[in-house]
Amino acid sequence: MTLTLAAAEKILADNFAPWVLDLGLTVASVDGQEALLRLPWSERLAREGGGLSGQALMAAADTATVIAVAAARGGFVPMTTVQQSISFQRAVVGADVLVRARLTKVGKRMAFADITMTGEGTEETAAHATAVYALLG
Repeated sequence: MTLTLAAAEKILADNFAPWVLDLGLTVASVDGQEALLRLPWSERLAREGGGLSGQALMAAADTATVIAVAAARGGFVPMTTVQQSISFQRAVVGADVLVRARLTKVGKRMAFADITMTGEGTEETAAHATAVYALLG
């Protein structure tokens, strides 16, 4: 079953903590084992110096991966983050961030992801993450 954009947005609205929803993430696309989310620029999420905070980027990477797993499974399944590692490569200032989560392996109980974050309008990677999830359902 293919996950629609509307279904992905509903998963986002129904399954995340209020503070994650406060980030303003939207689902831009879902395809097979990949999800693209948009993290809108906000002064509220910026740290000293004007760059988007690492905490916001990590939460966006985690959220995008949940949507990618849902795309692969055709709907939401309960899961928990087992491991997430991120490298911050350049600051994002004054631009939305595009968060692309691509699953590299999905099994019955585990999913592995590669997440790339870029500032809108640039091809340069702002942050790169890898993550592992335990699938509970």
